[in-house]
Amino acid sequence: MTIHIGAEPGDIAETVLMPGDPMRAQWAARTFLDSPRQINAVRGMLGYTGTWRGHPVTIHGSGMGMPSLSIYANELLRDFGVRTLMRIGSCGGMQPHVGLRDVILAMTASSISTPSSSLMRELRFAPCADWGLLRAAAQAAETRGITPHIGGIYSSDTFYDERPDLNDQMTRHGTLAVEMETAELYTLASRYGARALSVLTVSDHLLTGDAVSSADRETGFSAMVEIALAAAFPD
Repeated sequence: MTIHIGAEPGDIAETVLMPGDPMRAQWAARTFLDSPRQINAVRGMLGYTGTWRGHPVTIHGSGMGMPSLSIYANELLRDFGVRTLMRIGSCGGMQPHVGLRDVILAMTASSISTPSSSLMRELRFAPCADWGLLRAAAQAAETRGITPHIGGIYSSDTFYDERPDLNDQMTRHGTLAVEMETAELYTLASRYGARALSVLTVSDHLLTGDAVSSADRETGFSAMVEIALAAAFPD
């Protein structure tokens, strides 16, 4: 048990999927895991552990933004022995060829700053995904008839962004999408010698202003969770 996670030893699996929304963690656990049981509800951040094809899996919310994710990822990695962390979340498309409901596998994650920036000081650390997870996720997606976009994304500190000039530069430099958590997730995985990957669904688009409906989000998120689970436990 830690300050923010009320689980007991053995309650959390070595593989954890992390959506931002705790209610989405509940939905994913009940939809994809066998015999899920709630292992955390501290501060309303829900976590569940069950099995997928016989493999123990925990699905735990991270909250929005890198500071929130950093709290839970640190405790999961440091105190509960988690070895694989996979973010499953939404993102905003930043390229013309990236469409709504598309799946993005984040190879790298740029950021202005993260909670780890003070540790790195003058160094601009380049956080990246685990290659084995990235390759397995690409194969899992293609097996399901999905061609994922693979490349760099941008982890922003703000949701209501007022820097169109920065967004323009991100687009100019090929950034696929923007979200708010991955750069810190990848940094922490590197620090603890663990594996990490963000599997994302495009829910809205910065260039067009389009956004998917609630029903479409559910369908897209289903594919994303399936890809993440298959990547964590390839046949």
